[in-house]
Formats: sequence, structure tokens, C-alpha cells
Amino acid sequence: MKSPLIALLASLSLCCTLAHADDQPIFGLHEQVLLPELDLALPAKLDTGAETASLSARNIETFEKDGAQWVRFQLAVGEHAEPRTLVRPLLRMGYIKRRAGDIAAGDEAAYTARPVIAMPVCLGDSRQRIEVNLTDRSHFDYPLLIGARALKDFDALIDPGRRFTSGRPDCA
Repeated sequence: MKSPLIALLASLSLCCTLAHADDQPIFGLHEQVLLPELDLALPAKLDTGAETASLSARNIETFEKDGAQWVRFQLAVGEHAEPRTLVRPLLRMGYIKRRAGDIAAGDEAAYTARPVIAMPVCLGDSRQRIEVNLTDRSHFDYPLLIGARALKDFDALIDPGRRFTSGRPDCA
């Protein structure tokens, strides 16, 4: 008697899981995103192996304003783009594990500190306010990396065999 009941419960569980997956958007490994506050569209890499999101920035400096911590930085997006200086409240400092190839002989720091800000991001037809750390990604093909924590906010599935599936972001 227990065996058919267990099989029924397992089938119902699988059915509900598949039904939920049908409702989730499926994005590719690379997608166009929109930073609505800046009216800036840019390509992003969706990386489930990274925990956090990273935005390409240069000349990053933290400072205090009215008793709160802030960060000033220039977007490092597009080699021909005019540098844009932004100022945002600092949420916290993030500590990102460094890759073995990034650590010089005698360097004991296994983590690098990066300022973290909140930023609205539009992916497909969904707009989410996500946390992004700031680092110079100008040597990468994608100025924005969206990690697993932010991808959970978008409630999306990632198909690494696909690219640019969602078209131009539209979360008006």
C-alpha cells in the first residue's frame, strides 16, 4: 500500500516542478540588459557559477557624505563611450575569492575587497534591484556579470547553449 502512495506523491511533485519551470523565463548564457537609471543597454554574461553580480568600473573611490558611506566611480563600458561618473550609496564591501592565476607569488590575500551598490537592472521583461560589486571588467567581453544571487531574483532558468534569447529588455 505504501509503494503506490509514494509513487503518486513523487509523480505529483515532479508534475508541479515541471509546471513551475514552464512559467519561468529561459535566458541564454549572454543577454542584453538595460540599466534603466542610466538608459544604458549593454551585454551581460549570466553566470550561475558566480555568487554575485559585477559591473565594470574604474577610478573607484569610497567616501563619507552626511555620515554615510558612498562610492564614486566611472563606468568602464565600451571603449569609445564617454566616461560617466556615478555616485551611489555604498551598501557594503564584498570580499570576492581570487582565482589562483590572479595571486602573485608571496601574495597572501586570497580575497579582494570590492564596493557593493544596489542598481536596478532590466532583463527581458523583468526589472529587479540587484546588488553589484564594482571592479574593472574592461578586459572582459561583457561589462556586466550577473551571478546566481541576482538570477534567483529574476526567477529565471539559464540555458548555456543559447545566447541573446530575450531581445531588447522591456520592463516599462
